[in-house]
Amino acid sequence: MPDPSPAEEALPPRRSDWVPLRTLTGPRWVAIGGQGTAVAVAAGPLGLEIPVGPASLVIGASVLVNLVATFTAPRTRRLSEREAALLLSFDILQLGLLLALTGGLANPFAVLMLAPVTIAASVLGPRSALALGALTLAAVTGLGAWHLPLAGPAGPLAPPPLLLWGFWLALATGTGFLGLYARTVTAERAAMADALAATQMALARAQRLSDLDGVVAAAAHELGTPLATIKLVTSEMIEALEEEGAAPDRDALIEDARLLREQADRCRDILRAMGRKGRRDPYLDRAPIEAVVDEAAAPHRARGKAVEVVAPEGRQPDLPRRPEIVHGLRNLVQNAVDFAASRVEIRLDWGPERVSVRIADDGPGFPPSLIDRIGDPFVTRRARGDDPRGGYEGMGLGLFIAKSLLERTGARLSFANGAQGGAVALVAWPRAALDAPDGAVGPQAGSTAG
Repeated sequence: MPDPSPAEEALPPRRSDWVPLRTLTGPRWVAIGGQGTAVAVAAGPLGLEIPVGPASLVIGASVLVNLVATFTAPRTRRLSEREAALLLSFDILQLGLLLALTGGLANPFAVLMLAPVTIAASVLGPRSALALGALTLAAVTGLGAWHLPLAGPAGPLAPPPLLLWGFWLALATGTGFLGLYARTVTAERAAMADALAATQMALARAQRLSDLDGVVAAAAHELGTPLATIKLVTSEMIEALEEEGAAPDRDALIEDARLLREQADRCRDILRAMGRKGRRDPYLDRAPIEAVVDEAAAPHRARGKAVEVVAPEGRQPDLPRRPEIVHGLRNLVQNAVDFAASRVEIRLDWGPERVSVRIADDGPGFPPSLIDRIGDPFVTRRARGDDPRGGYEGMGLGLFIAKSLLERTGARLSFANGAQGGAVALVAWPRAALDAPDGAVGPQAGSTAG
């Protein structure tokens, strides 16, 4: 298998350091509309005594920031992490000041203080997210210590101190919990996106190699005719020059013509061999399962470990020679050889309902703490920095790529530790999918695989 490119070139960054400007300005317009409506309703129909003038100035500051951002920056403007952190800090301070003018923690809209820190945890780096979380906590604490009390027609609206402390505790807890939850979910999605990108890269590489075979076959076919013409013309030239009465320098010309014919024959032979290798024969698109497994395991037989394929007697089922199957099985064999002490056994089995490939090594096995997560992205039993191969395999993506590619063909994968030690990977396809006339296996066909 070709060596993978370095991870920094093959994969996108784990977390983007920029966000679109409209991602922040759009929700801010909604917040401005909501704030203005709340102040108008509170001061009008509800009859609450609130400083409408200062509150309007605070809301106006948010309007001004949005207008400046909208008209001075293009719609496609991307913010750096620092710029996004500054805008979110402004949102926290603006909302905190507005709440301080309208009752502090007694204002039910104080829960909106959680929104900026949740956004920060989703789109910013750890340090920026922690800094904004600390700012939010400081603002909430400040609201509990200083705010203008709400007052209505019947007098002040002052909740009990215990209730205010409960509001503070709820907001402080929510800041930490929602921030951590949002960051965890976003990190998982980013990891999955990176892993899927690596999977697509591996599949594209295998597909390019397969397409190259077709190009070679076409080249061999197209160049065969002109080479045959060259050979015919040079043969006629040799016959003419060998006749009596030909030119005085005929010996040199004969030698040149023979050389041309020999080189044409050589090119023909090379192209013929390449054409045989690259020709897409429909009968070769499917092969006995042992042949496909041998093809997948071949690159790892010379790595100092014994790789043995064990198959039962009898007629073997055919397996499509698709890049997903070959590359997926190759990654599983590669992982087994990496950790095997001396031997890897690939046991084939089939029956009326399913066809399976069991890959077992005599290594240390999977760590018990990770065995339920084997096949997830960025999960590896290799110590960090202990992978000489580099690339995406060193990031714990080898098994994920294998699992993703094989599941696209309708297979089901399971991982376990052997009874005598070592790791075991089991790949199973439903027999009905593999026996399809066109060999088209896929997730739909394999949905019943168990």
